[in-house]
Amino acid sequence: MFVYHGSDHIIEVPVYNGSKRTNDYGYGFYTTESIELAKEWACADNRDGFANCYETDLEGLSVLNLNAPEFNILNWLAILARYRTYWQNGSIAEEAKDYLQQHFYIDPDTYDVIIGYRADDSYFTFAQDFISGVIPLSKLTEAMHLGKLGEQIVFKSIEAFKQIRFIGAEPASAETWYEKKTTRDREARKAYRKTKNTSSMVNELFMIDIMREGIENGDPRLQ
Repeated sequence: MFVYHGSDHIIEVPVYNGSKRTNDYGYGFYTTESIELAKEWACADNRDGFANCYETDLEGLSVLNLNAPEFNILNWLAILARYRTYWQNGSIAEEAKDYLQQHFYIDPDTYDVIIGYRADDSYFTFAQDFISGVIPLSKLTEAMHLGKLGEQIVFKSIEAFKQIRFIGAEPASAETWYEKKTTRDREARKAYRKTKNTSSMVNELFMIDIMREGIENGDPRLQ
């Protein structure tokens, strides 16, 4: 398979543990199968960049696919709450993060590769709203698919890094791709505001309900 990594420079040899621990899944080399998304991420700071292309093979590697049927969005959220540093303060949000850690967290460092959502700014906001009790689970799930959410393939282990072979790099112009990124984010936020205020949420499942009822993985209400 071919994957792409957006960066402000060409990366022929990815550095093991060279990223920030505060990325979505901790240390790792973050890629996507979409060259368009890679170009957006390369120009995230409104500077020109590159979509670095690599050939890889996941055969024989242990892969945690958080979008597989046996997992749910709370597994992804529990990992995000562990590594991302900025969250709202407040007793409900703090208790919610603790609950997610205890009941839904899966340690990504025990896998070679992680496949899952990327928490761009807008999606991180949606996740924060759920944690703090502003929106129910159904609205979070719906929100995560606004604005053509991207899926990441993250190489975590030394064995996984051995499977990455540099193919080349394609330039990404900030004039084009930064605008595409901001437009996608703006449209996602606009659609989120619209859907957040539609339909009754009286019978919906909120984070506080999940905690009160001791809901865990496997509960059909989470699907």
